[in-house]
Amino acid sequence: MHERQRLSRRGLLAGGAAFGPMLKLAERDAVARYRQPGSINKNSAPSKLRITDMRACRIASGLDYPIIRIDTNQGVYGLGEVRDAGVEGIALVLKPHLVGRDPLSIEPTLDTIRKFSNHLHLGGGFSAVDIALHDIAGKVYGVPCWRLLGSRYRERVRVYCHLPSTSDPKAFAEGVRRRKEMGFTMFKTSWSASLAAKTPGAVNENGVATEKGLKLMCERLDMIRDAIGWEASLALDHLGSRLRVNDCIRYVKALEPYQLVFAEDVLPALPGEPGYGGNISRDWGRYKEIKEATTTPLAVGEDLFGLEEGFVDFIDNRAVDVIHIEPLTAGGIRETKRIADYAALKSIPTAVHCCVSPLGTIADVHAIATIRDFIALERDNVYLDLPWWQDLVTGIPKPIIQNGYIPVPEKPGLGVELNDEVVKQHLRVPGYFEPTPQYDTYILDDYRPGGPVK
Repeated sequence: MHERQRLSRRGLLAGGAAFGPMLKLAERDAVARYRQPGSINKNSAPSKLRITDMRACRIASGLDYPIIRIDTNQGVYGLGEVRDAGVEGIALVLKPHLVGRDPLSIEPTLDTIRKFSNHLHLGGGFSAVDIALHDIAGKVYGVPCWRLLGSRYRERVRVYCHLPSTSDPKAFAEGVRRRKEMGFTMFKTSWSASLAAKTPGAVNENGVATEKGLKLMCERLDMIRDAIGWEASLALDHLGSRLRVNDCIRYVKALEPYQLVFAEDVLPALPGEPGYGGNISRDWGRYKEIKEATTTPLAVGEDLFGLEEGFVDFIDNRAVDVIHIEPLTAGGIRETKRIADYAALKSIPTAVHCCVSPLGTIADVHAIATIRDFIALERDNVYLDLPWWQDLVTGIPKPIIQNGYIPVPEKPGLGVELNDEVVKQHLRVPGYFEPTPQYDTYILDDYRPGGPVK
C-alpha cells in the first residue's frame, strides 16, 4: 500500500511539472487580457526609484507662482506649486529631507516633513511636495493623481469666479455679461466698509460701517443681484480687517436677505497677538458665536494647514457652515481629501480657494474629483486679465475652464506639463529649474547631533 502511495505521488508531481507551464501561459494570457493599456510604466523600476534633486522657478503674476520639480534617478519627475504669492524657498529647504527617499512612499515621506509646516504660506512647502510626489506616482503607475486618492465623484469640477471690482455700472454690467457667457453660475465679490468710506457718517473711527454705511453697502449688493440674477450663486470675500465679533454679527445679519452661499473669513486674526494669522486655528469659538447669531452661512479655512492642526476644531464644534480649503496651504491634494472627508461626516460641505497657476489649479481638480460634498472651486480674474495664463501648461484641452467647469484629467499624474517656452517668457526670478546646491545641507530640523568631538 505504501509503495502504491509513493508511485501515485510521483505521478502527480510529474503531471504537475508538465502542467505548470500550461498554467503560467494561461496566467499570462489573463493578465494581458485584463491589463489596462499603459497601466505600467515600462521605463520605471518602482522598487528602485529614489529622489535625487529638487529645483524651482517662479512665474510672475499678480500673485507669483513658485513651481518646484522633484527629480528621480530614473528620469521621471514630479511638479508641484507653492501657494500664490509665496516663495520657492519654503519648499526647497525640505530638499535634504527628501533626497534618497522613495517618492512612491508618499505618506511616510510627508510624515517626516509635516513638522516644518504651519498656517498661511508656511504650509506651502509641504503642499508643493505632496503634489509633486503624487505626480511622480501617477506617472509611474500610469494613473491620474485622483485615482491614487480613491474613487471619483465627478468628471468635471464647477468653478466660481470673481466679479469685476469696478464701481462703473456699465463696466460692471459688461464684466458680468462676459462671465455669464463663459458659463459661470456662481460668483464672489468683496464687501467691506470701504464701499461707503467716502460718505460722511457711514464709517466710524474704527473703520467699521455704521447703520448708514451698512445700508449703502447693501445697495451695492442690490446692484449685484440685479446684474447676476437671483438664480445665480453668490459668495462674499473678507468683510474687513478691523472687525470684532459684534461688528461681524451686525454685518452678517444684514446679509441674510441676499441668500449667500457663504461669507468667507469674516473675522481677521485675533487682535494683539504676535504674528499675523498664526493664531487663526484657535478662532473657532468666535466663529461659532457669529454662526449661532445668523442664518448667513460662514466659510473659513484658506489660511489653515492640516486637518489636526487647523480644521478639526472648526469641524468638531460646528463653528462654520462651509470648509474653505486652499490645497496649496492645507497640505496638498491628499490632505485636502482628508479634511473634506472629515467635514462631510459632520454634514459640512467643502469649497476650494484657488488663486494659483494652471498647474496648481489642476492639482486642486484632482483632489476635488474625490470629494463627496463639494460646492465649487474659486478662480480669480487672472485667467481673464492675462491671455497667456492658460498657455503656461500643456496636456489638457483649452480653454481650461469650459462652460463654467474644468474637466477632470485622465492622463497619468497631474496630466499637465509646463510649457517651457511660455514659462520662460514670464519668469519673476532669473533661472529655470537651475541646480540648488545651497539647499543640499539641512537648514530645518528638530534634532541633528553633530557626532563625537575629538
